[in-house]
Amino acid sequence: MLLPDTAIRKNRRALHSQEKRLPKARRPSNAEHPMTLGSFRSWLRLLLGTGPIDWIYLPRLLFVCTTTLATGPLKLWEQVRYGRSVREAAVHPAPIFIIGHWRSGTTHLHNLLCQDRNLGYLSTFQAMAPGFCLVGDRAIKHFIARKAQARYPTRLIDNIPLSFDAPQEDEFALANVTPHAFIHTFSFPRQAEALFARAVLFDKLSSEARSKWIATYEKLLRKATVAAGGKRLVIKNCAHSARIETLLELFPNAKFIHIHRNPYEVFLSTLHMHRTVLPRSQLQKIEPERIETHVLCFYRHLMRRFLADRSRIPSGNLVEVRFKDLETSPLMELRRVYNQLGLPGFGAAETDFRAYIDSVSDYRKNSYRLDDEVIRKVNRNWAFSFEAWNYDRLEPQA
Repeated sequence: MLLPDTAIRKNRRALHSQEKRLPKARRPSNAEHPMTLGSFRSWLRLLLGTGPIDWIYLPRLLFVCTTTLATGPLKLWEQVRYGRSVREAAVHPAPIFIIGHWRSGTTHLHNLLCQDRNLGYLSTFQAMAPGFCLVGDRAIKHFIARKAQARYPTRLIDNIPLSFDAPQEDEFALANVTPHAFIHTFSFPRQAEALFARAVLFDKLSSEARSKWIATYEKLLRKATVAAGGKRLVIKNCAHSARIETLLELFPNAKFIHIHRNPYEVFLSTLHMHRTVLPRSQLQKIEPERIETHVLCFYRHLMRRFLADRSRIPSGNLVEVRFKDLETSPLMELRRVYNQLGLPGFGAAETDFRAYIDSVSDYRKNSYRLDDEVIRKVNRNWAFSFEAWNYDRLEPQA
């Protein structure tokens, strides 16, 4: 765990350049590719719109093609069984969006908020299999969960226990039904910059493609609403930090919770995430130094877009949360979020909040080590973030 801002200065010699890895590396499996249970049509559109596949990843490509085709009948069954219910579902007009850069505490905040039983969310299984998550919610989900949890009892990037019923980032669901999703940058890392610009920033995305993305997303939220029994949704999606304008078109009264974290911690943790996810997703080789370039570049574009667009959010509909404060005083921060956004039900949910906080009290984050070179890179590329969120800027010793 990185130390608080003031302690970092006093203990910098104890922090070095290499991040601490998981106790034991687990060999990637083709079944871990995030598109394994997605739409074959969307997968084909993505393949046709990106660069060539490196031959070494051909088995992975064929595996994903096979599984997306094989699950076609389930998706058709779901359309027949639940099509009308999904079409007629009414999404709450003011969903709660949790935004912020990856590895900034969005998952912890999402899990906390979803302890409120009056709120709904999109689950891990729904994100993995959005095309048949309703018809597959029982036997199929349990079968896949047993297989996955036997191999991976915790998430690879942060050691959080893996549960198919737990809240999940809906960008995974989007990736399974549209070629315009951030997750695809891991499959096609040589096209990552172009994919990020189109899928996250919506730059150079045609009006037709944007309209189709919106329609696809609305359908996902209607399906999540059906699965949640009509409850108001809590949606976590880091990529949404750059999609404020589009989200407000859909939900003018949406509530936003932006969580931020010390930039040095974010850099090292995000680098670890990329190095962990990439070997399990990529269909193209990429030079290691380009991974670091992507991390630096994506943060800069994502957070600058958020800073430029946050004034669009109506007064009273945005609250900023500092990850360190959420760690230190979770109940106090949750109460502040509820009060500032005008959300009902904090008192009724407080007991469940406390129970969840107690259940994760012994959780230990991955540890990372920092050196002067990392400080230089973060200072040079993310200088704006220190002022924007009032973090102490370190200076290299040498």
